[in-house]
Amino acid sequence: MSQILVTGAAGFVGANVAKALINQGYDVVGVDSINDYYDPALKHHRLAQLNEFPRFSFVSGDLADAELVESVFARGPFRWVIHLAAQAGVRYSIENPGAYVQSNLVGFQNVLDQVRLTPPEHFVFASSSSVYGNSKRSIFSETDPTDDPVSLYAATKKANEVVGHSYAKLFGIPMTGLRFFTVYGPAGRPDMAYYTFTRDIFESRKIKVFNHGNLERDFTFIDDIVSGVLGACEKPPNELEIPHRILNLGNNQPVKLGDFIGTIERLCGREAIKEYVDMQPGDVYKTCANIDAAKSIAGYDPQTSIEDGLERFVDWYRDYRDIR
Repeated sequence: MSQILVTGAAGFVGANVAKALINQGYDVVGVDSINDYYDPALKHHRLAQLNEFPRFSFVSGDLADAELVESVFARGPFRWVIHLAAQAGVRYSIENPGAYVQSNLVGFQNVLDQVRLTPPEHFVFASSSSVYGNSKRSIFSETDPTDDPVSLYAATKKANEVVGHSYAKLFGIPMTGLRFFTVYGPAGRPDMAYYTFTRDIFESRKIKVFNHGNLERDFTFIDDIVSGVLGACEKPPNELEIPHRILNLGNNQPVKLGDFIGTIERLCGREAIKEYVDMQPGDVYKTCANIDAAKSIAGYDPQTSIEDGLERFVDWYRDYRDIR
């Protein structure tokens, strides 16, 4: 079958997307810099599982290196290019903006330039629900304004969408940007709240409850996100005058922070030590995705409840950390 390029292949979403593609019979070329934004051991843990598949080949390198990106595309042609590599994290973007410029802007541009030279059937890239900022709307739709980002991370993701639109218009490259809403699950990012809460509860450490618990998030289980990514890949926007679209991939069921913590406490079998603190710079109060477009176009239909998803994560965490 066809060959697929997945950037950020050692990342949480990237590793799961790559594995799903391999299971469908595709050959996958994965790229990742394996930086130390969080413990590289977890990235190597994901990568080790992918390396067991003969259909997977890996390139270690930084997408901000244009020559490296050119050498990756020389392995093509690729049916799809799925660009998931990015410097993640809202709060870290305030502390280390240069990392976001290099990865999310320079790296994105380098990939896009190679896509222009050797166009795939579909270029699919990761955006983020953070582009909506602190919208007053209760549900975020793709047609909502996104011109008031509250973090550099959000601004870089918005920039990706705009630059992508211009390339789709200029060169007729079919592309789709996917706005992910708080992805979680086994082997997920350890800087995310569900991971740090679980770790700190097991280690009897205090957890910080931001904005005194008055936050809501549209948590989306990794398996549902993967199904959305692959469904979107199958549906390039060829019918549009400008072949560029944006789709929300969320769960459409926001969860209050207090209920979220309570579920983790129950699954861990112990109570959290809580410290209630103010809102953090760059954070938003609520995220909730309107997923009608993704359902209609890509057949997206998230199935995993927050209880089931967190149970699968905590079970994985116990095994990964050898907690009995």
